[in-house]
Amino acid sequence: MSDAPQKKKASSAFHIVAGLGSGAVSAFLLQPADLLKTRVQQSQASTLTRAFREILNGPHPVRSLWRGVTPSVLRTGCGSALYFGMLNQMRQYATQLPAVPIVSSGEVKSATGSSSALPKLGNVANLTTGALARVAAGFIVNPITVMKVRYESTHYAYKSLAGAAKDIAAKEGMRGFFAGFGATAVRDAPYAGLYVLVYEQAKARFGAVAATGEHLKPATMSSSAPINFASGVVAAVTATTLTNPFDAIKTRLQIAPSRYGNMFKAASMMLRDEGVKSMFSGLSMRIGRKALSSAFTWTVYEELIRRAERVLV
Repeated sequence: MSDAPQKKKASSAFHIVAGLGSGAVSAFLLQPADLLKTRVQQSQASTLTRAFREILNGPHPVRSLWRGVTPSVLRTGCGSALYFGMLNQMRQYATQLPAVPIVSSGEVKSATGSSSALPKLGNVANLTTGALARVAAGFIVNPITVMKVRYESTHYAYKSLAGAAKDIAAKEGMRGFFAGFGATAVRDAPYAGLYVLVYEQAKARFGAVAATGEHLKPATMSSSAPINFASGVVAAVTATTLTNPFDAIKTRLQIAPSRYGNMFKAASMMLRDEGVKSMFSGLSMRIGRKALSSAFTWTVYEELIRRAERVLV
């Protein structure tokens, strides 16, 4: 063990603020992609080209592309704040467990070239903490997600979020605000777990490659940000492709819960009526959005934490 003074860690509150800021900005910038994904997934007759053309031919195409941006920013911002806050707490707690393999950030950087500003955990711990934090955050923001999806969908004619909330409460009660949560949890748990696992592995590999370069230094902003962004893209593409069926089922449940009932019935109906391709509807849009959103959010989050800890030294 080194006798050098330990670097101070950013507070839990700062992790929440960093997650809120990075998630909100990402949601605002990528709202058009999220809206198009909802339109494509809501019906087997929809295609990306058709959905995009319908919006462009409307009276207010630019405003229409950002329809639902308020609930998107609220959901993603609050969800990211909760997720990163809980993930940080879980990772910190995991470092105190003797059974969990852990290497400090500094040791990882010097040994493998990792660009991480967070505790380095083993594969199982990364998978577990990522999954648990995402499901917990998803449960809390699920009511906002339901309102957002229905507000974006052409199946409803909601004029405002307040109107959507009143209609859902009146017709379905509180249960309506948690429509699709089962499919969301089944999608988000493996997605987040796989994302954190692949993300940390990719950072270690990209960092090791960067460390061999003559002009790249893993501990600096100039090299850590590109490594984190590239790792985020790789992790998002991998996790998104594997979990897209659950996203497609979740969208149907949130738009028409009375028709599809539960995730098993929805999956059966979709496969029977539309085939396997229905499970991967919206995949290209989801990959594009998730790759950019996750990479941007994680890169900004990690850099904010890194800078905060530099100030605290």
